[in-house]
Amino acid sequence: MAHAPQYETIRYAVRDRVVTITFDRVEQRNTVTYRVLDEMLDAFDRAAGDDDVRAIIVTGDGDFFSAGTDLSAGSGGYDVESAGFKPLRGGTRDVGGELALKIFDSPKPVIAAVNGTAVGIGVTMILPMDLRIASETARFGLPFTRRGIVPESCATWFLPRIVGIATAVDWAVTGRIFPAAEAYTAGLVHELVPAGEVLARARAVAEEIASTTSAVSVALTRQMLWRQLGSPHPISANRLESKALLALGQMADAHEGIASFKEKRPAAFPLTVGDSPDFYPWWSEEPFDD
Repeated sequence: MAHAPQYETIRYAVRDRVVTITFDRVEQRNTVTYRVLDEMLDAFDRAAGDDDVRAIIVTGDGDFFSAGTDLSAGSGGYDVESAGFKPLRGGTRDVGGELALKIFDSPKPVIAAVNGTAVGIGVTMILPMDLRIASETARFGLPFTRRGIVPESCATWFLPRIVGIATAVDWAVTGRIFPAAEAYTAGLVHELVPAGEVLARARAVAEEIASTTSAVSVALTRQMLWRQLGSPHPISANRLESKALLALGQMADAHEGIASFKEKRPAAFPLTVGDSPDFYPWWSEEPFDD
């Protein structure tokens, strides 16, 4: 197992081409501070740039995935003063949103292994992740309106797309805590497993991706699915898929995929994300307007 240089609030470990990022603030119920967010941003950059990493798992240590933002004064968390809650670093930018966008742009699939209760940013950060596996005993909540604020981490974009507008409004407006079974029924989580088995199940899924799929195909497929959500007509998908099929059909992974199928053997895809076709990424960056 390979380890990156030590972080203070998270653990980062690579094994079998899968990186596991673990919130490591058990005594604080894995609550989130600016340091946590900065370390998470760095960890996702590290994973994206490592060709040996094929999938990313995010989980928490102990009984909590994350109890949300650390609001305790003097904790090294967000600025909490008599004037009120100040969640915007520099007064302009939601850093949780920076993390959500980083995850959204990830060239590697991201799996949330929700080992326990997830509240606030503990929920919103998992929304741009691709698969969300949770403990049967986990609880979820978006209590922003009960704190006099609004959802963050781009949740107002992601949440309705995942669970539908009616459920999104219910959860976000009431701010109530709801059980894992409700999260599963609504589609927030894809699978429920017994407590203690969440990480193992996430690893099994991640290792299957790492061992059986093309890194280039996964990177393009992930982004094509997400970014077509806003398209007004399927013709845009037809054009993009045609371009991708034409480019990938001439590359080594497609040849290996077909050869391995014909020869009835596991594929050994040679390419990495860095070998993606020239049109990737095809979307334009929109700078944040301060």
